[in-house]
Amino acid sequence: MAKNIVLVDGRFVDGAGWEDVYKILKRDGYNVSVVQNPTISLDDDVAVTKRILAAQDGPAILVGHSYGGAVITEAGSDPKVAGLVYITAFAPDKGESVASLIENPPPGAPVPPILPPQDGYLFLDKAKFPASFAGDVDAEKAAFLADSQVPWGVAALSGKISEPAWRAKPSWYLIATDDKMIPPDAQRAMSKRAGATVVEVKGSHAIYVSKPEPVAKLIEEAARGAKATAM
Repeated sequence: MAKNIVLVDGRFVDGAGWEDVYKILKRDGYNVSVVQNPTISLDDDVAVTKRILAAQDGPAILVGHSYGGAVITEAGSDPKVAGLVYITAFAPDKGESVASLIENPPPGAPVPPILPPQDGYLFLDKAKFPASFAGDVDAEKAAFLADSQVPWGVAALSGKISEPAWRAKPSWYLIATDDKMIPPDAQRAMSKRAGATVVEVKGSHAIYVSKPEPVAKLIEEAARGAKATAM
């Protein structure tokens, strides 16, 4: 059993979105760390995540939301990582990037309201943010998330995976069935390819904010299920 949990944020929001999940995990006796990714490049985000992993006193479960899934896929090869948990997240294969995964959306799939790049960074349209990113989040909180966006570096999208950790380590995946940022069918395909243990929960892309209980439940399942062989 792994007692250490490392939470990795995704795109456009920072690690504060994990607060309610964090509180549940802490209450249940886990040591929890939240990574604050600069989201400038995949390499930078992997390096930041590995610094947090280095501080753990034993095996850890590495959890990623959205773009954070790409980060944990690359960083998860770290020997301290005992298992991976994807929360409505990208799970790229070797040589893939977030950019390559989103370049050909299926017909009829919702298109995230990403604005044209500004000085190499991306933002979501504030007016469309709540409906697309946080459709089941309290309106006031959704507005706050929209107004406190973290710029997402264009370079981070194109960062390619060298060796996907899910090929060597157990993984779990929570599919948000009302996600309008990553189509649920794409989530199903990625989780199946990774051989992940899958749960489906009705919720938006920000399900870790709106429904922290099932998110924490899956993370704890992973912590119990992962073999504590990481060093």
